[in-house]
Amino acid sequence: MTVPQVIQIGRELMLTGVMLSLPVILVSLAIGLLISIFQTITSIQEQTLSLAPRIVGAALVIVFTLPWTLQVLMSFSYRMIWRIAEAGH
Repeated sequence: MTVPQVIQIGRELMLTGVMLSLPVILVSLAIGLLISIFQTITSIQEQTLSLAPRIVGAALVIVFTLPWTLQVLMSFSYRMIWRIAEAGH
């Protein structure tokens, strides 16, 4: 394998990782922001208040995006296996 091929594989790996983690991170961020606004408005300063909704939100996002996540992972795995096979020749 050449250096540009290794860089391309690393780039694909990082992009796939970001794509797969982004929905959960965005939902967790949005829920945390909404709870922070709620806490500011109501003057409730309980730190554990945001944990349960974030966990539930993250779990729901994982469940709803699971088919897409599996499709992305299978596509990535197929491309990597194909590159390994090409490197063997």
